[in-house]
Amino acid sequence: MVGWTIPHPKVPEKTKKEFEKEREEKVKWLTQEGFLKSKGIIKAMLKVPREEFVPEQYRDYAYHELPFPLPGRDATISCPHSYPLFYEALGLKAGEKLFEVGTGSGYGAALAREIVGPDGRVVTIEIDEETYNFARRNMKRLDYDDVFLIHGDGSLGYAPDAPYDKICITATCPEIPRPLIHQLAIQGRLMAPVGSPERAQDLILIEQDKDGTLRRKFIEKVLYVPLKGKHGWSD
Repeated sequence: MVGWTIPHPKVPEKTKKEFEKEREEKVKWLTQEGFLKSKGIIKAMLKVPREEFVPEQYRDYAYHELPFPLPGRDATISCPHSYPLFYEALGLKAGEKLFEVGTGSGYGAALAREIVGPDGRVVTIEIDEETYNFARRNMKRLDYDDVFLIHGDGSLGYAPDAPYDKICITATCPEIPRPLIHQLAIQGRLMAPVGSPERAQDLILIEQDKDGTLRRKFIEKVLYVPLKGKHGWSD
């Protein structure tokens, strides 16, 4: 993966209590560094076990500030800080409907489900079948069956459930796909990395005003795998 040095795979040795301690320490660090601010997002990150969404050979490194490869082509679970980076800027909160493009391991969708709560809804889509099946097994095992998981082209969105209060695209786009902008609710927010997968990209936040006007804001430089599909990067 561009820009990262991934540790050697190993047989996992850490206990549940060790992971719980590391999770608490990671949340404390993310809060101190300014990535985590909202009580709902903090609570979700304390609850969801990231180690359960990391492939077994990288499980002991789950709370390192690193992405890890997943089953499937060009699939990764992002660094721990990436999730609050998205959800804080989106202002994700209880009762909202989120559409996630790029399910990956399912960790982001599980966090989002905890954040939006029983009155909210999480719809997530994954284009790679092997990655989709990995995420589906993870979410089923951890009782996130109420997350609506789709195997398909996320660059086209998912019109049957639109509009969405919040949309996050977890892969870098040539440009933000128009179908996703059209599926954004009035006063909704969309977040996506934009730029070549070969170099650092611009993380962009789009906000739609009451009159439908779109405002675009640069958040920071990031590194993400390429978006696949009709409005993604060609092979």
